[in-house]
Amino acid sequence: MTESTVRIALVVPDLLGTYGDRGNALVLAQRLRWRGYAAEIVTVLSSDTTLPESCEIYLLGGGEDVAQQAAVDFLARGDGLHRAVASGAVVLGVCGGLQVLGTAFTTGDGRTRSGLGLVDITTEPGERRAIGELSTRGELAGVGTLSGFENHLGRSRLGEHTRPLGTVLHGTGNGTGGTEGAVSGRVVCTYLHGPALARNPELADVLLSWAVGERLSPLPEFPELTELRERRLRVRS
Repeated sequence: MTESTVRIALVVPDLLGTYGDRGNALVLAQRLRWRGYAAEIVTVLSSDTTLPESCEIYLLGGGEDVAQQAAVDFLARGDGLHRAVASGAVVLGVCGGLQVLGTAFTTGDGRTRSGLGLVDITTEPGERRAIGELSTRGELAGVGTLSGFENHLGRSRLGEHTRPLGTVLHGTGNGTGGTEGAVSGRVVCTYLHGPALARNPELADVLLSWAVGERLSPLPEFPELTELRERRLRVRS
């Protein structure tokens, strides 16, 4: 047990909050508390002045083009997220959050907009929307097969020195090179909804171990996880 509190920032859920992605914050906080850590969820709205730089984890969810640009404008103000990352903070961006964290994204009207540049990944609209179950072989040690659902038009291309979060087994993912998501340092991006960390607790624990700076004790496997693992196997077959 630790006396310090792990602060989890839920970043502009009023802009980036589709498909229950805010549930990722609840998952992280509860998995910390089960292990005896104190956890606090800090909700940061787009009406706030600045983003706090003192959190250990930052979470960005999905959103449409207009919301993504508004999120970039807010997060570029004061450059707090860049400084937090430079200090070792963990970041998870889901779907629209992936595009916000990337280098650039092209909207449906054909305009290319700059992202935050925390991950070298660019996104353009595809010919058809990717909708349905998504399953990938995780590239991070300890995460295994990742699953969730995707609903996006974007096709994302990784930069030369950016590694994918996973290799697509079923579904579209990034839509380029058979990859899904991106990882750069402690910044992780994905198209997985579900919420992603509820469906993939192993990924949640990897992020938490980075945040607390130590390997976490294992938790008992819950009955719901058995169904999740069986679902992954069905998707792969």
